[in-house]
Amino acid sequence: MKYADIILPLPLEGFFTYSVPESIDTEGLKGCRVVVPFGKTKTYVGLVANVHENKPQGYIVKPLKQQLDTRPVVDELQMRLWQWISDYYLAPMGDIYKAALPSGLKTEDGYKPSTELYVTLAPPFRSEPALHIALNMLKKSKKQLDVFTCYLQMSHWDSCCGNTSEGDDMQNIEGVVEITRDELLNASSQTLANVTALVKRGLLTTYEKEVGRLNDGGQPNPERIAPLSQAQHFAYDSIVSQMMQKNVVLLHGVTSSGKTEIYIHLIQQEIDRGRQVLYLLPEIALTVQIMTRLKKVFGRRLGIYHSKYSDAERVEIWQKQLSDSPYDVILGARSAVLLPFKKLGLVIIDEEHETSYKQQDPAPRYHARSVALVLAQMTGAKTLLGTATPCIETYRNATTGKYGLVSLTTRYSGVEMPETEVVDLKDLKKRKMMVGMFSPLLLSRIRQALEKGKQAIVFQNRRGYAPMVECKHCGWTPRCNHCDVSLTLHRTAGLLSCHYCGAAYSIPEVCPACGCKELRPKGSGTERIEDALHEAFPDARIARMDLDTTRTRHAYERIIRDFSDGRTNILIGTQMVTKGLDFGNVSVVGILNADNMLNYPDFRAYEHAFMMMSQVGGRAGRRGKQGLVVLQTHSPQLPIIHQVVCGDYTGFYNSQLSERLRFHYPPFYKLIYVYLKHTQNEIVEQASLTLASWLKQWFGERIQGPAKPEIGKVNKLNIRMIMIKLENGIDMKMVRQYLAKARTTLLSDKRFSTLTAYYDVDPL
Repeated sequence: MKYADIILPLPLEGFFTYSVPESIDTEGLKGCRVVVPFGKTKTYVGLVANVHENKPQGYIVKPLKQQLDTRPVVDELQMRLWQWISDYYLAPMGDIYKAALPSGLKTEDGYKPSTELYVTLAPPFRSEPALHIALNMLKKSKKQLDVFTCYLQMSHWDSCCGNTSEGDDMQNIEGVVEITRDELLNASSQTLANVTALVKRGLLTTYEKEVGRLNDGGQPNPERIAPLSQAQHFAYDSIVSQMMQKNVVLLHGVTSSGKTEIYIHLIQQEIDRGRQVLYLLPEIALTVQIMTRLKKVFGRRLGIYHSKYSDAERVEIWQKQLSDSPYDVILGARSAVLLPFKKLGLVIIDEEHETSYKQQDPAPRYHARSVALVLAQMTGAKTLLGTATPCIETYRNATTGKYGLVSLTTRYSGVEMPETEVVDLKDLKKRKMMVGMFSPLLLSRIRQALEKGKQAIVFQNRRGYAPMVECKHCGWTPRCNHCDVSLTLHRTAGLLSCHYCGAAYSIPEVCPACGCKELRPKGSGTERIEDALHEAFPDARIARMDLDTTRTRHAYERIIRDFSDGRTNILIGTQMVTKGLDFGNVSVVGILNADNMLNYPDFRAYEHAFMMMSQVGGRAGRRGKQGLVVLQTHSPQLPIIHQVVCGDYTGFYNSQLSERLRFHYPPFYKLIYVYLKHTQNEIVEQASLTLASWLKQWFGERIQGPAKPEIGKVNKLNIRMIMIKLENGIDMKMVRQYLAKARTTLLSDKRFSTLTAYYDVDPL
């Protein structure tokens, strides 16, 4: 008897073992999907991880119900990568299975191939004499004759009939072209009734054929690859040279230095060698611009994969990657790293500093950059990290020799870096010179830009109309019933919204605390900025790019395309506008309030602020004349403001590195956060104290907490957090064993059986 270890799409540790019926061939079963019973009534589509002859002891082994695949949908390499993710991020394999496979591959009938109806000449008439008989039959039916003769011409049956016999499969007949019913109707300008009549008379037959939902990018055109500038060519040669010695190279290139063109040359080099390339981007918004650019060169060699694609599209890309003709280049966001690859040669991680590469919820909480590095190592591929503002851990690896390092310090075509003017908000407010959120300087520069036919970007990292509503009399603010946060006013939608659980509430007309009718918005989000800019520039065409306006893939595309083509003049956005977008006509960028980023209570706050300000500023002046960045802040004296103005990444890096060493943070220490959640505050408090005491017995002073985080309740769940700081060089395998044991022991206690407990490894 053979047995199979199955991964189920459930957040449970380990595999589940089932017996394999004799009717199922175990050869090649690993990596296939199977239907299995679970519990008393449920069934799941599981994935076979192993096949063996070791019968489990202590319980009755249930048999598999059904095998769904004739060949594996997950290959050996992916299994190894999943196991690494599970071990490193302390995540159940079931969570990785759920995250990796498209939904249509996790249900028994979830994916239905798209089909089209084709027409063909009926077998009895596939000879020249029979064809003459058919034409004579239609002499009195002119419309049917028109459809029939049109079909013969389009399909080339009129010239191929002499080479066929009745039993031939039309798809294998040389010279015959397959024609869809819709194509025939369009070409013949006749009705469906006439085609149906020809089928009923036995002259034509129809058949369905599976067709891909994926767009055909057309023929590859490598001749369209632009030649590199002298600086780009030097960087390209340096990358190629360093990759002979190092597996990972960091390309540290200033904004608009032409990193993408270097990527394109490297991609073509890999294609010429018969290898695949994975090109990762942090945001779906970026794929819109880069997809167009890559398609012009690589055509149908390019595949796109991200969460805004339909599930059916993602299933078809997955299946194509498993086929004998996979895409040579995959361009995608975080989830693309989990696709199957057969001959991976290069991984490009663009904007490698971006926090969007880290999966937060749901589990597994992996970092796509780290997973991609391991994937490349497993396949023998090289990895190129590209950014203008490297994350501190990456830059340290590069400066200490673990990674190669290539610098690109000049913008393409010699364009100057944008000038940055700092505006002291405290001084302007004291002198009552502010116009809402705008300094006179920013309004003046935007007006000048519009008068010259240029564009402007305004950055505000808060969506909605206002972050909160406040009673003018007593200071009451509406808060979420499910979360420990104030509600954000969305005036366009006419509601108050919780940005943590998504709950929506009506806007109160009076204060429930004091009865006052004067409830006023406090603070400014992107909606309010949009209204203010419409008032200041009534003739300008203004667009807003935030989570509220980009919920679909087509919304992203429309906003970016309209701004790229000049149909909008001013683009307001959250951090989405900082992520490497390339707009050639932007001359002014306004950063409305740097303090919102700098005052966030997190050890990475300055790092994230430096990156966002530098990146959004880099959208200005990318073609021709030098651009301008207006940076508004209440704290112009801070060193980080000077570092942003001067583009002094090295100075910023050195100052942050000394602080990280002093306070035991990455890159000198590894962080693991332990989160405990429960609807009852008493239970989560008791559980956190119990777990912390166990962990302190093993890890001593490396354990900090438990503590209630800044947002202590989300979606009715009370939260406690324990921080673990582990010095470099510690035995991480042993650490993971202790942590896994601690979680299992805690949840086995009846008091805490309904508790949610998970680890966030390398949190951001």
